Amino acid sequence: MAKLLKVESPESVVEKLISLEKRVIAPVRDGRLHRFLPVTRMEDADFGYFQAEGSMKGYFLPATEGILKFSCTTNEQKLEEPDLEFPETFIVGCRPCDAAALSIQDKLFEWDYVDEFYKARRDSTTIVGLACTYADNNCFCTSMGLAPDSPDGSDILIVKTEEGFLAEISTKKGEKLASLLELKEKGSAEDRRRAGVNAGKLITREFRSEGIPGWLKSNFEHELWDSMCTKCIGCAACTFTCPTCHCFDIVDEPVGTSGERRKNWDACTLRTFTIHASGYNPRSVQYKRYRQRIEHKFNYYVDRFGRFLCTGCGRCIRVCPVSLDMAEVLEEISSRV
Repeated sequence: MAKLLKVESPESVVEKLISLEKRVIAPVRDGRLHRFLPVTRMEDADFGYFQAEGSMKGYFLPATEGILKFSCTTNEQKLEEPDLEFPETFIVGCRPCDAAALSIQDKLFEWDYVDEFYKARRDSTTIVGLACTYADNNCFCTSMGLAPDSPDGSDILIVKTEEGFLAEISTKKGEKLASLLELKEKGSAEDRRRAGVNAGKLITREFRSEGIPGWLKSNFEHELWDSMCTKCIGCAACTFTCPTCHCFDIVDEPVGTSGERRKNWDACTLRTFTIHASGYNPRSVQYKRYRQRIEHKFNYYVDRFGRFLCTGCGRCIRVCPVSLDMAEVLEEISSRV
């Protein structure tokens, strides 16, 4: 069972960590948006935000990163692997949908093949989530089995209550941080329960999701795909802002007799994602690429790991230039189950 302790505020957590000369990442206002950025002053962090423009994904799976360097001469070939030591980092104030995304990513990157780059960053990072106090009509986390105050993925979840703030400690990392912050006063379970009830009222968009994987298995060629998904233009904005999408490509970038092998984000909605060297593309039209996105998130990933590859954060809906609403597609599927 999680431990509840009183905490002054999320700002006090940042202030304490900075005073201890720790690396802190927090939501920072950038014009009209908020981004997760390193902070060296408590005043730079802004916790009165709705949702960051991008998730924390890039801190664990960078958009591009070198995974080895190589050089070749007539008599010798050399490989140089990068350093996998990362500084201890504290990400403070992420929303529960973003924290839960890390639990989802963990299942893949620490599965049968362990991605050492991802794991090294995860091992060195402590996550301090901040429960939501606002949601818009694009949020659908409760339909994905989560909630605006879900502790999933957070080492500590900070929850605003009628009496102040509570720190819900779920992991050994969280216990270590609580000790570092000198949190000792016990919090009220009743205050936490009431906060949970209020948080649950924030989400107004809900649909039954449990039957979606089964429908997807049986309706790969259904007319719904063409009718609802053709307007996708394949820009991949949804994928790159998504906290759970993780597809990547690996390319060698040689210059003369040396070069670097890099891992770069990729997206199944891009035309080039499945194109063959011959020029043949098995997903020849755009709706088939968008179908793959839905199938991966709500069918294939569920089969392998037992949960959706989605936290219902709603970013894909907000950024889509043609207003292709993924939740609307899921609602339509749900209505057919």
